[in-house]
Amino acid sequence: MAAHRKARQRSVGGNTARTAVTIALAGAATATGFDGVGHADPQLSPAQVKTRVDKLYEEAEAATQKYDGAKEKAGQAEARLSKLRDEAARREERLNSARDALGSMAAAQYRSGGLDPVVQLALSDHPDQYLDGAALAERVGTRQSAEIAGVRKQLRELEQLRGAANIELARLKSRQTELKQHKKTVNEKLTAARRLLDRLTPEQRTRYAERGGANDQQHVSRDASRDPAPVGSSGTSDASGAAGAGTAAPNSRAAAAVAYAYAKLGSPYVWGATGPNAFDCSGLAQAAYRSAGVSLPRTTYSQINAGRRVTLSELQPGDLVFFYAGITHVGIYIGNGQMIHAPNPSAPVRVAPISEMPFAGATRVA
Repeated sequence: MAAHRKARQRSVGGNTARTAVTIALAGAATATGFDGVGHADPQLSPAQVKTRVDKLYEEAEAATQKYDGAKEKAGQAEARLSKLRDEAARREERLNSARDALGSMAAAQYRSGGLDPVVQLALSDHPDQYLDGAALAERVGTRQSAEIAGVRKQLRELEQLRGAANIELARLKSRQTELKQHKKTVNEKLTAARRLLDRLTPEQRTRYAERGGANDQQHVSRDASRDPAPVGSSGTSDASGAAGAGTAAPNSRAAAAVAYAYAKLGSPYVWGATGPNAFDCSGLAQAAYRSAGVSLPRTTYSQINAGRRVTLSELQPGDLVFFYAGITHVGIYIGNGQMIHAPNPSAPVRVAPISEMPFAGATRVA
């Protein structure tokens, strides 16, 4: 084993601050391991940190949308499974009643001199045997044939329901597995971003916020949250109060969605959240339009197809604006090139220019 050597101490000179920044940024690069190896990058600048953090947030948002979609489908599968199980229980109760009635007939037949073989088949504890021998019921004519046919039909329907329930259960388990994987991905991306930011000095964090416009926009958000967008007598919203939008929403539903978004300025970003106190980006859009009586899908890649596509030049307040090639982020347009959105865990719901991210499309849902 090699001997441990005591590191030689260096004197503190005029380059202390610069050295500390370099160490912090290098440590950030090492902690996140972007290139698959744990080497430090002594040239990593605050601007490069921002670029990498922004990329991590973009990837986390993409995973969040997949999580939201899997969660929605899991909920739907669970609801269908519950409905199928309830229906199966009702059918089984009716089947038992029908079989009890056949049992009473069988007892009467037995007392009068014998038990019809068809009735014996219907009362079997093994429904599969009953179905296998159904041809016998068709060949032997008895006065209970209608009742036996009814039991046979109920058995088949019950087995179909149970089969459908098993399919839904398998789907539910698959969705739950997806949820776990997407959750793991989101947490990994957010942890990597947090490690990068934690190694910046307060001054560098301020610079990061300034590069993203977070400080100024958060100031606007706080002002706007105290004075939400006013609603005129026509039921449209004038968004000029906080964002300088100066454009009225085209109808009452769009106005209501914009007003809701203004009221939520400053709310924290929490991935997977749909309000009322925290949101992810698509959760905010969904909640805003839910308040206006419009039902939207849960995910960005479904929301973009929920209405009529519009171009940049056609944008009006209330339109949903989408970003990145994968349609992984959404905001609510408020006019004058501005939107309200839930950015990422480093910033709350806020006003921001739509030029802040790569524009992918827009849709009008109201």
